[in-house]
Amino acid sequence: MKDLPEPFIYPQNIFLLGLLLACVYYRKRGLWLLFVVYYLAGNTYLANHVRQWYSSFTEVRTIRADSTVVLLGCGGSASVLPACGKARINELVKLMPYAGSVVMTTEFCPPYVEYLMQQKQQLVVDCFNAGDNTYQEFNSLKRRGIKADYVLTSDFHAWRVKQLVAEHGFNATVLASSSQTFRRVNCSLNCFFTVNLSNYDFYSKLSAEFASYAVYALTRDWVDWYQGPQT
Repeated sequence: MKDLPEPFIYPQNIFLLGLLLACVYYRKRGLWLLFVVYYLAGNTYLANHVRQWYSSFTEVRTIRADSTVVLLGCGGSASVLPACGKARINELVKLMPYAGSVVMTTEFCPPYVEYLMQQKQQLVVDCFNAGDNTYQEFNSLKRRGIKADYVLTSDFHAWRVKQLVAEHGFNATVLASSSQTFRRVNCSLNCFFTVNLSNYDFYSKLSAEFASYAVYALTRDWVDWYQGPQT
């Protein structure tokens, strides 16, 4: 029972109510606009629909035998495997059948390769530094003539990775490891009248993805920052 009234006393929802009262009292269009944006960006019912739409960019949940999978890099260091890298490898191990080839595109190969081989030793693994970002990684893959059947990334990169797969003419399926940000939030009746702070983080990540690709699309014809290592 407490789950129904409890969200209404969270600070973000007290602010929502206060903003609504200010809108009614002052009758300013700017306040109403602020209220609508704040409500729509934080509303869980709406955000869950956007999460469902975004998840459509990861197409399948299985990998065919003897396939080549590109696992995009996720930073780290020469001795430390970051959490996002571990999540991608765990997803790969879960989906990968008994045999296949894995190409990892990261500057810090040893921890990636070591962790993967601890989980699944019968794979053929190649790892190389493909660049500092996703755009450089795809250009490096194309220069090397690597034909991937699957490309594995984190879920909040799925849309951008799918655009790059199509742009570079790869006949590959996008796979993704899941993150808490893109997990659907449980919703009951109060979700129509409240906001949730996790949804603002969700939209922040979405905005960063779309903005990143927009900058790339607008500048790729007259700059070379996305080319990556030439070796």
